[in-house]
Amino acid sequence: REQVPDIPFQMLLRGANAVGYTSYPDNAVYKFCELAVQHGMDIFRVFDSLNYIENMRLGIDAVGAAGGIIEASVCYTGDVLRSEKEYRYTIDYYLQLVRELVRHGIHVLNIKDMAGLLKPRAATMLITALRSEYPDLPIHVHTHDTAGAGVAAMIACAESGADAVDVAIDAMSGMTSQPSMGAIVAALQGTSLDTGFDLQQLELINDYWEQCRQIYAPFESGQKSGSSDVYRHEMPGGQYTNLLFQSSQLGLADRWPQVKRSYAEANEILGDIVKVTPSSKVVGDLAQFMVTNNLSKEDVLAEAENHSFPSSVVEYFQGYLGIPTGGFPEPLRSQVLKGKTLPNGKQTFDGRPGAEFPPIDFCAVKRELEELYGIEGSDTDAISYVLYPDVFKEYKQFVQKYGDVSVLDTRAFIIGLVEGEEAKFDVSNGVTYYITLKHVGSVNDDGTRDVYFDFNGHERIITVEDSSASTASSKRAFATTDLGSVGAPMPGVVVAINVKEGDVIKRGEPLAVLSAMKMETVVAAPCDGTVGHISVSVGSNLSPGELLLEVVPRE
Repeated sequence: REQVPDIPFQMLLRGANAVGYTSYPDNAVYKFCELAVQHGMDIFRVFDSLNYIENMRLGIDAVGAAGGIIEASVCYTGDVLRSEKEYRYTIDYYLQLVRELVRHGIHVLNIKDMAGLLKPRAATMLITALRSEYPDLPIHVHTHDTAGAGVAAMIACAESGADAVDVAIDAMSGMTSQPSMGAIVAALQGTSLDTGFDLQQLELINDYWEQCRQIYAPFESGQKSGSSDVYRHEMPGGQYTNLLFQSSQLGLADRWPQVKRSYAEANEILGDIVKVTPSSKVVGDLAQFMVTNNLSKEDVLAEAENHSFPSSVVEYFQGYLGIPTGGFPEPLRSQVLKGKTLPNGKQTFDGRPGAEFPPIDFCAVKRELEELYGIEGSDTDAISYVLYPDVFKEYKQFVQKYGDVSVLDTRAFIIGLVEGEEAKFDVSNGVTYYITLKHVGSVNDDGTRDVYFDFNGHERIITVEDSSASTASSKRAFATTDLGSVGAPMPGVVVAINVKEGDVIKRGEPLAVLSAMKMETVVAAPCDGTVGHISVSVGSNLSPGELLLEVVPRE
């Protein structure tokens, strides 16, 4: 902010979900917005992942109280060109949402087309209807170019009365990014909407970003072209490449087309919902769960009570994200939640979840941080801990173990050195480390490796954990078809074991929690009984079907 004082900064605010994946107490959302404005944020693009107006109102009020600019977003999904009588995402649906937002005192309206579903004709119809009813309301449109129709759609928006559309410089545009800035500027030259931008000047900027993109090529997703099947699965652009990477990490890379088809089925199972973080994560988690376990839509609906669904799916049905348009699908919701309760003892939230949470005591949070880490917690530390408790703890533990790794260059930190390579690290003023990697040993029985290197001319050796080496997984037994034999429903790491041997449990009671690529799955008891042998511990890496524990069924 100090270096860029005169250009407005904009951020996304997920309404009552703030910048997280769940709902928070109201005062946490207010505190975050207050601190964001204090640190230089100007415009808040406020949206809700289900277009749930009550969640949006909280975000709008929090931004207003902090003195920020409220750009309220209506998330676009489906297709307003569809004519089925019972179809919900119509022009009237969007107009009604906007009316409620305008009544609540917004400054700017944003149409957030997170999946790139807004076709040119649909754009004309929607923006024309909005501009007709609100001739003076600033309208800003955001889209992704997954299908390749983004340039045409944004020009249609501009011609229909939109004030601004989001684009990306050519080298960074297309596919799941925004439409090409150069293409739109060139297409509008000589028209009443001529931007006045000099294409030759844009080329100079584009040259810079072309070079940057080459440097970061190792981090590319591997996507080579647009994909019009987005109109079928409706996957947000921001999720598309993430889910592609996650699928690869879960061993589903060769089944990516099936993941996309299952994503569409998962959306139907959940009730054809608006899909943007965090609701899109619910759909993505369910899709990967279905592919991993070879489940069809019919399988899920027929056997819902027998599956250990990802935590995000369970929490969605409990109402942690709010209420979707049209309500929750039944009897699926009741089947998924059978035997599950919220911390307050209820099975579901009645409306906006945050309204039922007690306020955060930030003074107590700061005292807790001081006890945990010996630091005088700042306001930003406190809100970071409240919004991202696990991430904050992991970060602090990392810093305590490794120190300040910002002195490492990006490539050395992410990829590491190759044998024989020397690297220079300026640790502080006048302090420089010269490190040459000599040799990395093979995996030891305990999953560690010996690393040999020269440090400022002196030979050193350290033993490090290799998190990619699973020494025990191949030796584990697999679950059988017996009722009490509980196996891993997905690949992942055991992050919690909720029972101990000898515990008497009921069907549906949580036994353990697995985590893989931000997707957590609670493994539930398949029957009433007693916990027998537990085959794993926290930190165990598991493949699908490997034995977690045995339950002795109650006769």
